Amino acid sequence: MTVDGLPTETVSGIGNACQKLALLLFLPLCFLSVTVWAAPLPATTSCENAATCLNLVRAAVANEVAHSNDPTKHIFRSRKESAQGSQTRLYVETRDAMAGMTIAYNDKPLTAQQTQGEEGRLAWLESHPEQLRRKHAQELENSDRTLRIVKALPDAFLYQYDGEESDSADSGSTSKLVRLKFVPNPSYQPPTHVEQVLVGMQGIVVIDPVGLRIAKIDGTLFREVGFGWGILGHLDKGGHFLVEQRNVGNGCWEVSHMSLAFTGKILLFKNLSIKSDEVLSDFRRVPDNTTFAQGVQLLKAEEIKLAQTRSAEVVKTQTQSR
Repeated sequence: MTVDGLPTETVSGIGNACQKLALLLFLPLCFLSVTVWAAPLPATTSCENAATCLNLVRAAVANEVAHSNDPTKHIFRSRKESAQGSQTRLYVETRDAMAGMTIAYNDKPLTAQQTQGEEGRLAWLESHPEQLRRKHAQELENSDRTLRIVKALPDAFLYQYDGEESDSADSGSTSKLVRLKFVPNPSYQPPTHVEQVLVGMQGIVVIDPVGLRIAKIDGTLFREVGFGWGILGHLDKGGHFLVEQRNVGNGCWEVSHMSLAFTGKILLFKNLSIKSDEVLSDFRRVPDNTTFAQGVQLLKAEEIKLAQTRSAEVVKTQTQSR
């Protein structure tokens, strides 16, 4: 899954620049969705000392990074709740860029006019190849930021064994998941602003020790953290994020849940406040060579199918109530 295609695409759909900035800052912590191929650690691996904890993190990170260019593509659904209400979108990954289409606000289907607007936006992208290329370039930049953050995890934190937990995210693992506490490594020096946010974080990470996948990461800012990237600002102490992944079939893992809650300032004077919870579901594979135009047609077909399902449910309810 391309990184921009998750929450960033959603934010652009509602035109909230502040949320987009915040998500770009924390999106790197949403681990890459890739196909697993790695020599698994023994199911009995113990992480009850710092060295074995770190080895497990290094192995999982290496597995994520090694498959960051997996070509597998999916169509899926996203429902995101924020202070403004909920937004439901359909997404499809294509070889050109992520295509996204809003299908409901506050769980109510779009009006005909709103649907026409969504289709018009997608048609505009199709007819402007330079904009599509720019969108794809942005997605690649975000993916690069993700890789840099993922690669930094073994060095940026100190890890401590915190027990085991069952596979509550339905990742398909047959083993117990290993839970590790993490705190900043005092000797770590962030090489760029991209990694700077890590120095103020602590929390837990949950790893599948057999599949070598990061199933969950739950982090909190224990102090204020500044950021740059050409935009001066800071994120307040107490900011929190939760990201979960799961196996969606054929060994492919995708981000299935993301919760964000942050406050801070942009450009040192503009207040930043973000609180959202996003669930991604119904992942189905599409051909790896799907073009953007083909992806748009898949979205339209899926929207029609969902509308037909809603209509059938309404008729069924009306019939039962008589």
